[in-house]
Amino acid sequence: MTAPGFLRTRLGGLPKSFWVLWTGTLVNRLGTMVLPFLALYLTSERGLSVATAGTVLALLGIGQVFSQLIGGMLADRIGRRATLTGGMLATGAIMLVLGYVERLELIAVAALLLGLALDVFRPATQSIVADLVPGADRTRAFGLLLWAINLGFSIAMVLGGTLARAGFTTLFWVDAATCVLFGLLVWRAVPETRGDGGPRERGGFTVVLRDRVMAGLMLVSLVVAFVFLQSLATLPLAMREDGLSPAGYGLVMAVNGIVIVVVQPLVGHRLGRWDPSRVLTFGILLTGLGFGATAFASTTPVYAVCAVFWTLGEIVIQSVGVAIVAELAPPHLRGRYNGAYGTAAGLAAFVAPLGGTQLLVLGAPVLWSVCFGLCVAAAVGQLLLGNAVRRRMATTAVPVAAVG
Repeated sequence: MTAPGFLRTRLGGLPKSFWVLWTGTLVNRLGTMVLPFLALYLTSERGLSVATAGTVLALLGIGQVFSQLIGGMLADRIGRRATLTGGMLATGAIMLVLGYVERLELIAVAALLLGLALDVFRPATQSIVADLVPGADRTRAFGLLLWAINLGFSIAMVLGGTLARAGFTTLFWVDAATCVLFGLLVWRAVPETRGDGGPRERGGFTVVLRDRVMAGLMLVSLVVAFVFLQSLATLPLAMREDGLSPAGYGLVMAVNGIVIVVVQPLVGHRLGRWDPSRVLTFGILLTGLGFGATAFASTTPVYAVCAVFWTLGEIVIQSVGVAIVAELAPPHLRGRYNGAYGTAAGLAAFVAPLGGTQLLVLGAPVLWSVCFGLCVAAAVGQLLLGNAVRRRMATTAVPVAAVG
């Protein structure tokens, strides 16, 4: 295949507005510097104890659980563009406040408010993609967004570490500036995609929970997210128990980012060719294989090989899962469906550290065996949902706003 053909297959056919959204996402992720270094900032710059800093981070996490619920409802009621722009502007403003307040109670309030604003944009972003991109191309489009997120974040980690040496204040300004830039770019160049023809549902998220297929998908997402988050919650602890340094853990996580950046553009366009429910099941099993095999790891190279497998699973799940949600959701409820789906994963952020560390006390093999078992159970659950998902997708209407 020629180079133009290679690029056309992977990048062609998507509307201009999608690429504006993609560019904004990349810019925003290039500036994601505060959250990765927030614990260090709170302890070193503000003098908080580790326990107090943990409480502040927990408040931020509580806000994030509700953030996507808020964003989903707003995306359906006031529009995708206004929600995304408003969420980004609010995030940028609160980010700066957090970077300058010094009293503990003000830091705590700012952290909670930041959490509430931080993910408001996500359901709106996913709804815009679902509105703009035809069903056959959605998996590819969501995969490209995942690629931009990981590419930008990988660069931001390097830049953030360098800029932090000159002072943490710079990180807050850069992060806030890229949030504002993303919001203004979307407001200026992406048209409102919410259709006017659907009914205005006032039932909140109860209408999503009444959808049994969607509720089942959320449960699968919760279980899989619990497993994925062990890469942050317990993997570094397990590696330390094996006598490995933090640098070894950093290398494993670098493998995660590199695999996504390299592999996703090569396979993303193919994922949409097959039955999405079966593809999602395959991704869940890959994830289970990667984390399950970690039970036999004791050196950094073996941990890295295991990471390759669960990263491949991540590529599949992140690309296909959101595309399935887009197919299940009525156009006028896409914001709420995406918000509910994201919240299921957000809830796992609370359960994963608690459950994972308790399992690790019983031994690393127990932890990774449970992760494998959970993924097998989630894969079986997704297979059982398959027929219902296929029936729903067979009746899905065309996008409501296929504009360029």
